[in-house]
Amino acid sequence: MISPLMLRGLWAYRGFVLGSVKREFQSKYVNAMLGAVWSVLSPLAMILVYTVIFSEVMRAKLPGNDSGAAYSIYLCAGILTWGLFAEIVARGQNMFLEQANLIKKISFPRICLPIIVVMNALVNFGVIFGLFLLYLIVSGNFPGMVFFAMIPVLLLQILLAIGLGMVSGILNVFFRDVGQFVTIAMQFWFWLTPIVYPASILPEEVHPVLIYNPMAAVVGAHQAILVEGRLPDWNSLIPAALLALLLCILGLRLFRKRSGEMVDEL
Repeated sequence: MISPLMLRGLWAYRGFVLGSVKREFQSKYVNAMLGAVWSVLSPLAMILVYTVIFSEVMRAKLPGNDSGAAYSIYLCAGILTWGLFAEIVARGQNMFLEQANLIKKISFPRICLPIIVVMNALVNFGVIFGLFLLYLIVSGNFPGMVFFAMIPVLLLQILLAIGLGMVSGILNVFFRDVGQFVTIAMQFWFWLTPIVYPASILPEEVHPVLIYNPMAAVVGAHQAILVEGRLPDWNSLIPAALLALLLCILGLRLFRKRSGEMVDEL
């Protein structure tokens, strides 16, 4: 997938990558009165709205779990991890267009751009997820050692997101409608994934269809760890892993073949 030459290029330009991440964070928050708090307010507002609507107005509860905090934790587990996925895809589909001037003026390994996208998204995710983790500890809902099972699930999610982001980002350079299509598709994808509702409430005939939604298994794995304190069903993640591998390979091949043409199209 990634050749030794690419890895050497990434290592040689690690200062460029880290500097880009730092500059974006500073430009985003340093001149704002509330600073990094803004990265918390948007997902927090979404979680509060969904919690009020579903748990208070519609009296929604998680089947088999009577804990008052269970539904809020379920929402946070889904919305925060989906937010990381969606941000990487959204930034990935526009990364070549947004950095057009930089690509034309400076010589650097273009593979740095996806790495910068992922690192920026992880910084934003780390801020809000750190607060959520603090809430779990203080409220006595921390799942224990099983929490670390999130690491391979997050890695799989990131690979899936950057693979999709790279493919759509390259295609978006040549066909600008791709970006608009992916943005709309992501909205439908969110509601087709059990995030604000548990999969158990869906009709039985719908359950087999969820295997074709790779994010259903990924988000479900996060929810199993954080809400139920148990290891996820690793077998359910195999389709998502295969798709992530396929998208990453396709993205890198498209990148190698079309990188020269992209400069002319930007």
